[in-house]
Amino acid sequence: MKLNPISLFRTMTRMRAFDEACLEGVQTFEIHGELHTGIGQEAIGVALAQSLTPNDAVVSTHRNHFHALAKAVPPRALMAEIFEKETGLCRGRGGHMHPFDPEHHFSATGIVGASLPVALGYAYKFKMMGLPHIAVGICGDGATNHGTFHECLNMAAAWTLPLVCLVENNEYAISVRFRDVTATPTIAERASAYGITGRRVDGTDVETVTLAFAEIARHTRKGGGPALLEATCYRFRGHYEGDHDNYRERAEKQRMRVEMDPILRYRRALLERGATTEAELDAIGAKAKEEMAAMLADVRADAMPDPAGAMDYVFAEVM
Repeated sequence: MKLNPISLFRTMTRMRAFDEACLEGVQTFEIHGELHTGIGQEAIGVALAQSLTPNDAVVSTHRNHFHALAKAVPPRALMAEIFEKETGLCRGRGGHMHPFDPEHHFSATGIVGASLPVALGYAYKFKMMGLPHIAVGICGDGATNHGTFHECLNMAAAWTLPLVCLVENNEYAISVRFRDVTATPTIAERASAYGITGRRVDGTDVETVTLAFAEIARHTRKGGGPALLEATCYRFRGHYEGDHDNYRERAEKQRMRVEMDPILRYRRALLERGATTEAELDAIGAKAKEEMAAMLADVRADAMPDPAGAMDYVFAEVM
């Protein structure tokens, strides 16, 4: 796989700018309930974008924005859904945690561990219909201790289904440290229990994680069976907006922002290689912020759903 460094950097900056724009809706109470951002985990979203085809399926979690953008979900419709507008993907009914875009084969769920069974269903369909597509079920490190994780990997392995389990290990299941509740040092090593491919990779190194996901996706797409990819990362904000985040030391968070920010890391690498200039990278960042600010202003002008339709789309209509 040939990588385009500037494109990788641009995609990461656009993803971060998208989430930063969404943060405004929390402060102004335009977004109700929780908002989970992926700031600090952009490199994983970029990795998905480089290898997925339009017909592949992705089922994500409560922290789903970058995965949706990677699957080519229209960013304006996604932002409108997050801001609960009638113009959103689900006409404002799904909100931030439950966006659904059947055209782009993307969905997400706020229920921890519930993404994998849905992705397994997609994988089963692809196998039964002989389609050359893969299903990617995304979860966090906390979800890997749920029964659904083990059940889905076992079934996918037993039936050789084209399922890729992508684990974003940001070291915390809300406030619980990974090492305090997990018996194995890594999640990837569990793959051997099911006889499938497993790999652990630095999810803050955009080139490394992009190439790793591409290899995993290619393996599964060619009939090699399911695979497990653990991408280590670190979320820079609380579990949700409003989380006091007292369970992590301030020094730890400050250190990780300096050392493990995927955008800053890649910026330093590109400059050291002489692949670009400070001015070019600054311009890319400024353009991303301008684009998302304009999009947010546009979305804010959209209508909210009519309260009279609160029960619409809740139940299936019998024809």
